[in-house]
Amino acid sequence: MAEDKLDIKIVNIVVASSLEHDIPLEKMAATLSNTEYNPEQFPGLVIRIKEPKTSALIFSSGKIVCTGAKNLDEVRKCIDKIIQSLEKISVKITVTPVITIQNIVASGGIGMDLNLNSLAMKLDNTEYEPEQFPGLVYKVKITKNTDKPFNATFLLFSNGKIVCTGTKSEAQVQIAVRQLIENLKKVK
Repeated sequence: MAEDKLDIKIVNIVVASSLEHDIPLEKMAATLSNTEYNPEQFPGLVIRIKEPKTSALIFSSGKIVCTGAKNLDEVRKCIDKIIQSLEKISVKITVTPVITIQNIVASGGIGMDLNLNSLAMKLDNTEYEPEQFPGLVYKVKITKNTDKPFNATFLLFSNGKIVCTGTKSEAQVQIAVRQLIENLKKVK
């Protein structure tokens, strides 16, 4: 399983930010067609953006959670479009919102078949119930090649496809996947 067989791509970045301005959610919902707002069920407004294909939750406090972007450039474009939408209803945002990555989801293949029954027995921190879900959940604390330890959670599938979540940077994704491969080699 050589590094060149790795094919891991970021498929979703979840970020939090603040526009540092109160937002009139009812006015947004009444004026903008790409929004959903049902305050009896949830206090935030959902806005869907076509390009880049992203969604965001906007709260009356000005806090936002953006999801669906595949890179930070798409995140910034999403937030810029939200700010432009607010200008249409006379809400002027004067700050440059600080973006905090909450979670990165990456998926792809590691170029090898996996025996999930065997891995469930040999690896710590796994959950595998094939009757309920065809993937093995593997939680790893990453301490090597990083100045600050972090946790990553993997979904492993028998065909070698994986999903990695819980990371907060592209570098963490790479470190976590390398750690996963090292751990798999140890128990193979």
